[in-house]
Amino acid sequence: MNLPNALTWLRILMIPAIVVLFYLPYGWADPAACAGFAFAGITDSLDGYYARKLGQTSRLGAFLDPVADKLIVACALVLIVSRDPRWYVVIVAIVIIGREIAVSALREWMAEIGARGRVAVSGWGKAKTILQIVGLSCMLFRRDLLGLPIYRIGIALTVVAAALTLWSMVLYLRLAWPELRGSSNV
Repeated sequence: MNLPNALTWLRILMIPAIVVLFYLPYGWADPAACAGFAFAGITDSLDGYYARKLGQTSRLGAFLDPVADKLIVACALVLIVSRDPRWYVVIVAIVIIGREIAVSALREWMAEIGARGRVAVSGWGKAKTILQIVGLSCMLFRRDLLGLPIYRIGIALTVVAAALTLWSMVLYLRLAWPELRGSSNV
């Protein structure tokens, strides 16, 4: 166990806490769920930073980090849809979760054929992640703050994140296309 892996495990362990906070019938529950989710987003950046800085990269960390990311984002989306099942919120959730499953499968397949490096995380993917964390945090907060419509801002950011999600998936598919096209000969 090292610091980066401990931060990743913390992110996974925070999922049930965020769910409990989300459903508590108190005025402070939504901001607390938001804070927990935002903290988890920060640990996502920190675990990678410390893994590189301290030279503590590991196979477990390389596997667990993206799993933790996808679990917590999917959890937040399901929670949000449970309270706001409007069609566009549902579509955004489907796009984000569907893309995460598709790109994970693509990366797994590329690793199987020894070409995982072709679909490494890109700048677009990192921008998408930042927008998702900020947007979903705002949506979990669910109330106005200093006269700003935080929930609506969160929806807008999450819609942009969904668009970047699709764009980054297209880029990953383009990078993998030569391998995908050649696989029909196997």
